Amino acid sequence: MKKLSVKSVVAIGIGAALFFVLGKISIPTPVPNTYISLQYAIQAVLATLFGPIAGLLIGFVGHTLIDATSYGPWWSWIIASAFAGLVIGLVTMKMDIDEGIDTKKIVRFNIAQAIAHLLAWGLVAPCLDILIYSEPVEKLFAQGLVAGISNILTTGIVGTLLLVAYAKTIVKKGSLNKED
Repeated sequence: MKKLSVKSVVAIGIGAALFFVLGKISIPTPVPNTYISLQYAIQAVLATLFGPIAGLLIGFVGHTLIDATSYGPWWSWIIASAFAGLVIGLVTMKMDIDEGIDTKKIVRFNIAQAIAHLLAWGLVAPCLDILIYSEPVEKLFAQGLVAGISNILTTGIVGTLLLVAYAKTIVKKGSLNKED
């Protein structure tokens, strides 16, 4: 098994902290206990840059901290957050953003995040809510639908902007010339 680099460990720590802070700043929706927030955009970008383990741990640690400082850990949604980061990291694993970004990479990023959010909030969270907490099915799928759509939209907009901005800050190989 490949060890995590120091950069990846730092990215996980910073990502989990940002996930926590952004998760505390959210807009409630008409569906109970469901919010619009930006933490999944950060998670998706860092999962794309640092891989599936980083994405998983950012979602797991960040969401656990949010819940622990609110109403207590809600494990089904914590696991769904971790799952979303894992899937995004797996699908975008070979995308080398350090070499630049183009339309193909942006489309791949957005397909990855949409699939991850659809599975996490349309399947993983509701099914685990039923298994772990015996929650009413109607409520679960309404929450999952709203969470999935809002996460896809916020990640698609903010995540794409962050990836493009990041790619513009990277110095391309061979772009620097030695002066005499």
